[in-house]
Amino acid sequence: MSEQSTSAPLDTIREGYAVQGPSLDLGAAVWDGTPDASVQVRLPLGVLSRHGLVAGATGTGKTKTLQVLAEQLSAQGVPVFLADIKGDLSGMASAGESSDKLTERAATVGQTWQGTAYPVQFLSLGGLGEGVPIRATVTSFGPTLLSKVLGLNDTQESSLGLVFHFADKHGLPLLDLKDLRAVVQYLTSDEGKADLKALGGLSTSTAGVILRELVAFADKGADVFFGEPEFDTADLLTVGDDGRGVVSCLELPAVQDRPEVFSTFLMWLLADLFHDLPEVGDPDKPKLVFFLDEAHLLFDDASKAFLDSIEQTVRLIRSKGVGVFFVTQSPKDLPDSVLGQLGNRVQHALRAFTPDDAKALKATVSTFPRSDYDLGELLTQLGTGEAVVTVLSERGAPTPVAWTRMRAPQSLMAPSPAETIDASIKASPLSAKYSEPLDRESAYEKLQARLEQAPAEDATTGAAQEAGGSGAAAPASTTSKQPRRTTAEEKSTVEKVLESKAFHSALRSAGTVIGREITRSLFGTARRRR
Repeated sequence: MSEQSTSAPLDTIREGYAVQGPSLDLGAAVWDGTPDASVQVRLPLGVLSRHGLVAGATGTGKTKTLQVLAEQLSAQGVPVFLADIKGDLSGMASAGESSDKLTERAATVGQTWQGTAYPVQFLSLGGLGEGVPIRATVTSFGPTLLSKVLGLNDTQESSLGLVFHFADKHGLPLLDLKDLRAVVQYLTSDEGKADLKALGGLSTSTAGVILRELVAFADKGADVFFGEPEFDTADLLTVGDDGRGVVSCLELPAVQDRPEVFSTFLMWLLADLFHDLPEVGDPDKPKLVFFLDEAHLLFDDASKAFLDSIEQTVRLIRSKGVGVFFVTQSPKDLPDSVLGQLGNRVQHALRAFTPDDAKALKATVSTFPRSDYDLGELLTQLGTGEAVVTVLSERGAPTPVAWTRMRAPQSLMAPSPAETIDASIKASPLSAKYSEPLDRESAYEKLQARLEQAPAEDATTGAAQEAGGSGAAAPASTTSKQPRRTTAEEKSTVEKVLESKAFHSALRSAGTVIGREITRSLFGTARRRR
């Protein structure tokens, strides 16, 4: 191949990735199998809120790419959220270890490598694993997300929404799973028949299915994910005293066998951020970059309502200054409505071992801009740590497709030592805030107390009536049955609970969920007016 034919495509790439403002250095462009360190492939910092995709088969380097992106974002003062499924990303808290092979590779892409540790706060779902425990209240989590983790069908999801509506309307705080079970049990009891009928659209049989799924879900240990203190997603937007963005690393090895739970919980975090953050338009740099690993799990068996909510979240959260990167094996794992909104793409190698693989490869190639590379062949031959890249330029146009040898992470490319993680957790200000669970008086306790009180009240009333009738016989006109109270006059058990002084005292004191007006937005998650 002549020098001229080699230089022309590289010149196009060099020009396409020339960045005036701050950027992330991804690596060096490759042509004919050889990286050219003078042709740097960069991602402008200002377009991170246009979202992105990191895709590739297992073992092709996706995790290291996340590490490289997160390191540079942190260094430029941008907080990062990472889901660490295998534990590898905890290495960001430790400086990387040099080797001859690493130094040689860094030189080929024009990288001056230096081992560096980054500020990391470790989180865990409900305290399962290493990290400060984070939880959500059931009220905040909402019916759409909960239906996803329970595996409910569309009809059952709609019915669960009615249960949440009932609890919201009557001010019943759903803090944990036992609160939700208590409300469903009440609605299916003799005392709750009138309220169940008034809801409309919620059959006894469907309520029974929901109740069984809740019991099974709790029996698997999922109750630890729900309750108080509820995690405040503002704690993900932390910048350290040294100006570096804090990397929030959600450690998931202990729950990796429950992918439907952790993937949906990630979506709750994103929806909560959308609720709380103000509009900022197109900032010079994002307020947070959120990496959704194992993204395909979100879309498996998802309801239309769930898919619509994801699409809406991705489309709208950009204006809040949050960039979302989906991490998965193949672009076909994402719906077209979501994939079409991802402006930045880092595509590692794909496999084509089966007819379905070949079809997916062809579809992937068709989504890239026209290129001087034979992408159908290249995508199956990329080496580990190499990727095909196209991002948005500073003016918002797609950059030329660039075969890129990616930079190496400067933090440890392995899990951090246990003592490093433990020290980070103990030093974190979040430990004092979230470590100890709270169990406030809520729907479960209130309904139980009222149901236990009802027989005693009936006995007292009966005794009073008997005492009143022990005198002389009354005239016939006064002994006839009194007409029943109309439906409007009758009070359900829940209404009596709501009118009690003790309940109103709880409303005033309960904090994050009780005593606030609840509205629901994306995913049916609760948005509370303070």
